Order: sequence, then C-alpha cells, then structure tokens
Amino acid sequence: MANIQQAVDALTSGEVIAYPTEGVFGVGCDPDNIDAIQKLLAVKERPVEKGLILIADSYQQLRPYIDESQLTHQQLEQVQQTWPGPFTWIMPASDKVSPWLSGAFDTIAVRVTDHPLVRELCLEFGKPVTSTSANLSGMPSCMNTQQVTEQLGDRLACILKGETGGRDKPSEIRDARTQAILRQG
Repeated sequence: MANIQQAVDALTSGEVIAYPTEGVFGVGCDPDNIDAIQKLLAVKERPVEKGLILIADSYQQLRPYIDESQLTHQQLEQVQQTWPGPFTWIMPASDKVSPWLSGAFDTIAVRVTDHPLVRELCLEFGKPVTSTSANLSGMPSCMNTQQVTEQLGDRLACILKGETGGRDKPSEIRDARTQAILRQG
C-alpha cells in the first residue's frame, strides 16, 4: 500500500521526498516553496544553476509554469503527443518560475508522467512536484527504495513506497522549440 498521504503531508510542510518514476527514483518538493527547493539542493548537493524538472499528472498542472506565448501551436502539439510518458520537455518559463527552479535558464523542464503513483501524488498534492534523480551528485541514480535509503535516507522526510516504471534510465529530454534531443531516453 502506497503512503501517498504521508508524502503529500511532507510536501505541504516544505519537506523533500523520494518517489519512483518511470525509470529511476526521483527526489522532489513543492516547486513554489523556495525553502523546500533549497533543502532539496542541499539533499542532492546539487548546484542551483542546473535547474530542476517539474513532473505532473496533467498538462493543466504545468501550464502556470510555462510561457505558451513563446511556442507555436505545432510545437505545443508535438510536446503533448508524447504525454503522458517518459519525455521531459524544455519549454519557455513563465514569470511564476523562480530562478531557484529554473537555475541559470529562462526555460523550465516539464513532464507529464505516466507513472500511476506519481500521478496520484500530484493529483493529491494539487500541483506538480520537482523531479531530479534520487542520488547524491556524481553517484548512480537509485532504482529502488533500499538504494534511496542507503544514499539519502536520513536526508528525506518520506520515501513514497513503490516500484519504478521499469525503464532502465531517466526520461528523454527534448527542446520544445527546436525538437533537439538533449538527453537520450
């Protein structure tokens, strides 16, 4: 039985959680809480300049974070044809996106997941969650709860119990404007 409510409570309290995604475990927090983002960066030992991914249940949850006026109808359509699924898209960031979230970029990386637990988590939380691989910078990505506990256990408020979606690598990353593949999936 998944501990969704425990994970939602931790997110609401500004804490950092780990959760299974399509390929690896991710760590996340409330994307609108700068204190929570700072905790997440400390947990990962990750520089703020790299930026973070947002993972959501639906495109509607992501819309406030995206400046759609900078994309053509065709570009938006190409993005949405890949969702839900293991495709992360780099899109123009809206004014709502803080530099703590976007890093050194004027864009935001976003994904509509097809992982049932993450979809339920985002639905219950009512908005996207940040998503970056569950590991210390430079270490291999965690593939199960035991690896998360070993690498990050005492740094997290909650680990959402469940299995990854069975992929053996993180999501593919593409640029919505150019369609270029930035990380092979």
